[in-house]
Amino acid sequence: MASLNLSLECDSEMAMLKQMAFICNCQGTWLFTVPPTSSISQAAAAARVPPVSETETRTIFDKIIAKEIPSTVVYEDDAVLAFRDISPQAPVHVLVIPKSRDGLTELGKAGKRHEEILGRLLHAAKMVAEKEGILEGFRVVINSGPSACQSVYHLHLHVLGGRQMKWPPG
Repeated sequence: MASLNLSLECDSEMAMLKQMAFICNCQGTWLFTVPPTSSISQAAAAARVPPVSETETRTIFDKIIAKEIPSTVVYEDDAVLAFRDISPQAPVHVLVIPKSRDGLTELGKAGKRHEEILGRLLHAAKMVAEKEGILEGFRVVINSGPSACQSVYHLHLHVLGGRQMKWPPG
């Protein structure tokens, strides 16, 4: 693993560096490259941490919903979209997302108004398992927040199956 010596100009730059390092190490792979520089400001600008609110930049999932980025759709209805993960962790690995974020960037931010869509997401996970032939055994995972390694701030469920799952999961 390469090391990087940076002169940090303020505490916020140190916090950004720690957050960037966490994002990289949490998934076990580098999600971006840090340019060789003596200032973290340029590296922080290049990395751009995922948005945390509806008013910020659209997520990759918003672009998939809008068909701006191609995906392999497994299930779709008026409120939910399910598509294959581009980096599968099991023979079947499908992401299930609400078509409208409505402030639902992570499960930890769910409110009473989200009850219906949360139920629809779980029902869609069951429909995916049925379509994929894994109804007899599958796992649904929701990563909520940075400590859980959430990488896209648009609530999403991982439907995993097609192999024997282990416990504890991670």
